[in-house]
Amino acid sequence: MTEPTSSPPPVGRASSGQPQRATAPANTAEHPWPVRSVAIKVAQWIDRLGSIWVEGQITQMNLRPGTRTAFLVLRDPSADMSLSVTCDPALIRSSPIPLQEGSRVVVYGKLSFFTGRGTLSLRITEIRPVGVGELLARIERLKALLAAEGLFDPRLKRPIPFLPGTIGVITGRASAAEHDVLTVARNRWPAVRFQVRNTAVQGPTAVPQIMEALAELDRHPEVDVIVLARGGGSVEDLLPFSDEALCRAIVAARTPVVSAIGHEPDNPLSDLVADLRAATPTDAAKRLVPDAAVELATVRELRARSAAALRGWVDRETRALTQLRSRPVLADPLRELDHRRDEVERWRTAARRCAEQLIRTETTATRHLRDKLTAVGPAATLARGYAVVQRVTGPERHVVRSIDDAQPGSQLRIRVADGAVNAAALGVTPLGARTTVAPSSKPGATTGDETSGPG
Repeated sequence: MTEPTSSPPPVGRASSGQPQRATAPANTAEHPWPVRSVAIKVAQWIDRLGSIWVEGQITQMNLRPGTRTAFLVLRDPSADMSLSVTCDPALIRSSPIPLQEGSRVVVYGKLSFFTGRGTLSLRITEIRPVGVGELLARIERLKALLAAEGLFDPRLKRPIPFLPGTIGVITGRASAAEHDVLTVARNRWPAVRFQVRNTAVQGPTAVPQIMEALAELDRHPEVDVIVLARGGGSVEDLLPFSDEALCRAIVAARTPVVSAIGHEPDNPLSDLVADLRAATPTDAAKRLVPDAAVELATVRELRARSAAALRGWVDRETRALTQLRSRPVLADPLRELDHRRDEVERWRTAARRCAEQLIRTETTATRHLRDKLTAVGPAATLARGYAVVQRVTGPERHVVRSIDDAQPGSQLRIRVADGAVNAAALGVTPLGARTTVAPSSKPGATTGDETSGPG
């Protein structure tokens, strides 16, 4: 790959003090830059950065007696990146807090590129150890930031399986935390399986190794839950478990994560973002797997209680059936039917008697009404000798109520009890006058006021 064809920066000054820019040919395969030119250009570009403040963790420190330069390696605690640092040995010896490998520091210096070896180094002139108070303040600021983002929200917590088949454990090699988790869990549930990943649990390499192990166990198809286990320690020792990158990796994991860091008073940020916080590694093992002996005792107790409850239920039902069988309705099932049959027969007889009585009463009343109707009817009057005289005028008949209705010569119809007599009016006689009969009247004819009366 060829370098860009831009002109190189100024490499020197003229005797007059004015900067001069060398005229260089274009950078091509035919006109390549020599190594010295490239090294000088890099050194000049880096020199333009000036002095800067850098924060990191000391991973190596070479302070040889009699030398005028101390060599350190400053590492980023959240990434696998480091930087070489040089300084005056007196700067390290005069530090108010003894510096050692693993100390967090803030340094002030200027980057330098050594053209002879082609290496980059940070030459520092001031070094400030990061004290516990500053570390705690930074943790509190990070805690507020993560809380504002909702990473501590209980709704994000994934449920821990009741009986995980395989437990992933991230802990230090041959550590007491690993022994506690494995021993207690196997004593409680011998069938439990483990996938153990040993990593650094303090120092500058802890966070990258823990994150790598967490990602590996999260991808493992058989791991049901992951435990971060570490024993107690100082704030500096537990600092990797409050790292922002690790906290975000715990939240992003698909497998439930249990944080068992330190002792009960210790509270790194991993406890807040994890799905379950355990006070100690031993407590984590107790909360992840049930105690087989306790569970078997509980099962035996539940079986005994179930059997007792079932026997009690059977006894109650048996007594209930015995009581039911002793009742008269079941001892003699036809008894009620016979009783009801006799009762129905009595009611049928009573109903028939009532119906007959009602019929007789109504028959008598009907007969009396008929007799009354007959007594007041016209037939009874005719039977006593009275007659009904009607004047016949064409097809119509008019009852004769006055002598004016039957003028002499009128055709009459006289109705008696056993029939009717046709006659003609020979004359009329007012009331109180003597009745006379003409000699030429026909037999059966009557005169004026004999139109009604007993025969």
